[in-house]
Amino acid sequence: MLRNPNYRRAAPDRAQRVRKGIQILFILLNIWIAADFYRFVRFYEMGGGYDPPQRPPGVEGWLPIASLMNLKVWLLTGIVPRVHPAGMFLLVAFLLISLFLRKSFCGWICPVGTISEYLWKAGRRILRNNWRMPHWLDLGLRSLKYLLLALFVYVVLRMPVEGLLDFMEGPYGIIADVKMLNFFRYLSETSAVVLGILVLTSFFIQNFWCRYLCPYGALMGLAALASPLRIRRDPKRCIDCAKCAKACPSGLGVDRLVTIQSAECTACMHCVAECPAEGALFLSVPVGPRKIPAWAVAVAMMAIFVAFYAGARITGHWQTPVPRRVYTQLVPHANEFAHP
Repeated sequence: MLRNPNYRRAAPDRAQRVRKGIQILFILLNIWIAADFYRFVRFYEMGGGYDPPQRPPGVEGWLPIASLMNLKVWLLTGIVPRVHPAGMFLLVAFLLISLFLRKSFCGWICPVGTISEYLWKAGRRILRNNWRMPHWLDLGLRSLKYLLLALFVYVVLRMPVEGLLDFMEGPYGIIADVKMLNFFRYLSETSAVVLGILVLTSFFIQNFWCRYLCPYGALMGLAALASPLRIRRDPKRCIDCAKCAKACPSGLGVDRLVTIQSAECTACMHCVAECPAEGALFLSVPVGPRKIPAWAVAVAMMAIFVAFYAGARITGHWQTPVPRRVYTQLVPHANEFAHP
């Protein structure tokens, strides 16, 4: 570390408290949605009654492929599909969040990302460190999520609009959310082993699933490449301690760059929190304020999320209008429907 005449010790950073607050908020929201959806499914599995619970549309946030299908239909026809429209609105909201606020969806909102982060932090506390892949292997593994994304996009693009609508409005498409729930409720031995390996690997390697295998994160990363928001380093104030690079969960060379442009940056601001030199590292846009505080990121993120939620509700495109009799027929037999 070199002595820098411009060095002044940075004040304690509060960004991680703000980010953790948003993470906890969305974890609790997902738990509430999951409990409501489970109650909805059990109602129809048990034969129904006089007061059916309402299906929570937010569960469609866990149907990224269906959301991508609906987005294609909407872009090509201008018509919002009837089945699982909430998922499409959530997908667009998350894409816009990534476009304006980098890949902050992954580092602030996504419950899988939050769980993954707490796993590697637990591993670091117990083992005193996390494993780092060799650079060549890390780069190769990162490409896997983009290959998976390309596969899903290819399948959606080659399907005609009529085929997409037939799929979504067929029995399998209507209860895709129920089948997703049943996947976790009736986990096969193979699936349990794979999930166990992913959890264990995430304990040793920072954000293993998010970093190497998540196609949803790959999509958000591509949108984030156009984001004006960047982590920036001021070489005149930097003291070359490399604490920022060591803190980065994505393994980016923050200490060697002036501007972080990588699609892997999740705007988690771990690097900013660890920087000891005042003004050496900060989140900002090319013009305007030198520093964008974490609370401003949180406010902008929630504004986009709430705007799309409210817009979908006001325009009548939040709920899936499936009659009760259809759910009565399909939900108890969800596992009998194979993928078309």
